[in-house]
Amino acid sequence: MTSRTSPAGAVLLAAGLLALTACGTTVSGSGAAADPSPVLSPGRTPDYAAEAAAAVARHDKLFPEVAQLCEGEESAAPTGSATPGELPTDPAARKYAENHAYKNEATLTPATKCRGDAHAARIKKALGGEDGKGGPKSKEELSGLLTGMGYEPETGSVYASSTGNLSFVLSIPESGPCVTGHLTPPMSVKAHGVYMEGGCNEPRGGH
Repeated sequence: MTSRTSPAGAVLLAAGLLALTACGTTVSGSGAAADPSPVLSPGRTPDYAAEAAAAVARHDKLFPEVAQLCEGEESAAPTGSATPGELPTDPAARKYAENHAYKNEATLTPATKCRGDAHAARIKKALGGEDGKGGPKSKEELSGLLTGMGYEPETGSVYASSTGNLSFVLSIPESGPCVTGHLTPPMSVKAHGVYMEGGCNEPRGGH
């Protein structure tokens, strides 16, 4: 038996074939794909070591004198990270240690400790040394001095007590660590790791 197709049917058949062959293609110049759900290629795994090295390089450009002092420390192995440590056996002391674990600081690598100590010494010298003579007398002066040295403290990172005692908390640009200072004689400026709960400011809460 011979099958015959009417002219109208032939037109419809041709249109259907054309639609099938065009499926999945992109219209030139439109920028839109016919497939509404393309398969995304998996993202690349970040190279954290390379990112850390790049941050240190940026730090060294900002503070060449610190970079010179700590040259050669980069190859030193890390000394560890923040851990609660061994808890006391005494129940009361153990409970106290558990409740204050949030105050633990990340352990600094030799390279980071070198940079932190160098920054602390640099800032302490600019503040007038041990006695602080000639140092800042207000929050505004202290903030301006630190900014001029390249630290740009965040809002709330420079403090003045009701009696006028000044203090500050800084995160060293690019490479860390933290530097905390108190200008009340005897002056104290020291470097330390970030806290377990994050950031350079000592956590106020507890459990």
